[in-house]
Amino acid sequence: MQSNDYSTVNGFAEASFTEKKSEFIGYIKHVETNDEAVDFINEIRAKHRKATHNVYAYILRDGCTSRYSDDGEPQGTAGVPVLDVLQKEGLTDICCVVTRYFGGILLGGGGLVRAYSHSAKIAVDAAERLIMCRCFPINITVDYNLYGKISYVLPEFEVKILDTDFAADVTLKMLVKTDFAESLKEKLTDITNGNILFEQLDECFENFA
Repeated sequence: MQSNDYSTVNGFAEASFTEKKSEFIGYIKHVETNDEAVDFINEIRAKHRKATHNVYAYILRDGCTSRYSDDGEPQGTAGVPVLDVLQKEGLTDICCVVTRYFGGILLGGGGLVRAYSHSAKIAVDAAERLIMCRCFPINITVDYNLYGKISYVLPEFEVKILDTDFAADVTLKMLVKTDFAESLKEKLTDITNGNILFEQLDECFENFA
């Protein structure tokens, strides 16, 4: 992937498990600002006011921010393991909250680390993964007799086709990763002998998963 690409999750997911009568519920959500992360943490806390702990960790592209809280668990046994999972999964613009209802049996430091790590991991696994790539939306229009040539070479450039309109001519709406945009246009111009129209829109981040 390009250095500017990043992985995150789509929307919201949750998963839970029980360890020695303690229930752990992992929640994960796509967030893009500190305020969004804090709002999500507060939302989960409000939902589980009677929980023993609401541990969290989040990572943001904005300001390269990462924060965590053990929320009363022994230092280093809760928030850090959750943060470690998010980092090892390569995720950003992400917030994970793990709610614990204590079941009366102590888990010990190692047990807590494993439980909070597992809670974060199953929440991540429950979510839809997005791979956000820096790209250009590009629309191309060609005659029908050139459509086959165009279709044949597009996979070389890892484009993402959004729509194909078969009208008087064929128009393809696609996303092209920034690194490939110029070489793609050169290739298509070459194989069509210039008989192609390009409309390139503003650069953006879009999902290529």
